[in-house]
Amino acid sequence: MDRIACMKSFVRTVETGSFSAVARELDTTQPTISKQIAALEEYLDVQLLVRSTRTLSLTDEGIRFYEHCQRVLEAVTEAESSVGKRKKPTGVLRLSCPVAFGQLQIIPRLKLFLERYPDIKIDLMMADQFVDLIEEGVDLAIRIGNVQDTSLITQPIGTTRRITIGHQSYFEQAGEPQTPEELVKHNCIVYTRLATGNEWQFQGNQGVIKVAVNGNFQANNSTAIRAAVFAGLGIAVSPIWLFGDALENGNLKMILKDYQPVPLPIQAVYRRSRFVPAKVRCLIDFLSNEFKLDPWVSEYGQ
Repeated sequence: MDRIACMKSFVRTVETGSFSAVARELDTTQPTISKQIAALEEYLDVQLLVRSTRTLSLTDEGIRFYEHCQRVLEAVTEAESSVGKRKKPTGVLRLSCPVAFGQLQIIPRLKLFLERYPDIKIDLMMADQFVDLIEEGVDLAIRIGNVQDTSLITQPIGTTRRITIGHQSYFEQAGEPQTPEELVKHNCIVYTRLATGNEWQFQGNQGVIKVAVNGNFQANNSTAIRAAVFAGLGIAVSPIWLFGDALENGNLKMILKDYQPVPLPIQAVYRRSRFVPAKVRCLIDFLSNEFKLDPWVSEYGQ
């Protein structure tokens, strides 16, 4: 019995609550994971998990063993990374990020990263909703905005500059607002995953201006917001990188240039641990350095 492999399967089963999820993650079968944990229980002569048709729960012995396994696996990873070939970052790195940001800002940079670190493989999960890092087995998440979860470590790696934008056809029909307050008279396209909801915040000479906007279209996906702007549905406050080179399109117009929407931090987020794997650290450092001189994702452009 490979006790380290069995410990890994046990820990991930506890974290995901599913034999099948761990099997998919480790590219094996559900019976294999079940047998590994059964072998652990037989070796230890204790029951670690209580199995029912729908749930898994830890016994008291299982809780204690799970806590020890976490420390053991962290020590194993740290030991492997400190010597020999393991000094080089290696292994599969499960990365999570928002859909549009991944398409426009992460994926185009991965070729250089993977050339620099050929022993790393990226498993990319793109979703606008926040995923549970522990349950999904995510090593690193890139999130835009403030992160409230104190169980996670956050590190700022960039800044999302935002703009107020609409299609020329909309302004020809509805007119162009001259101040943030005038937005209440306009059809505004709301991104529903924004922490402030339909309250848009702007930086002006007198400080932060908050405006509660409304409209007949909202979406939980940045790509949909972009499409709605191009369709002339209304006015949006969006990251400048979402439109990129399309800003040169004469049909799009940035407005309220004296009132910049409050920028949002770009955060690298990972689980609390005494040891941060080298593959995670090198990707954080790589993206941070990449973003520094890009005016769309740093303070450089403000």
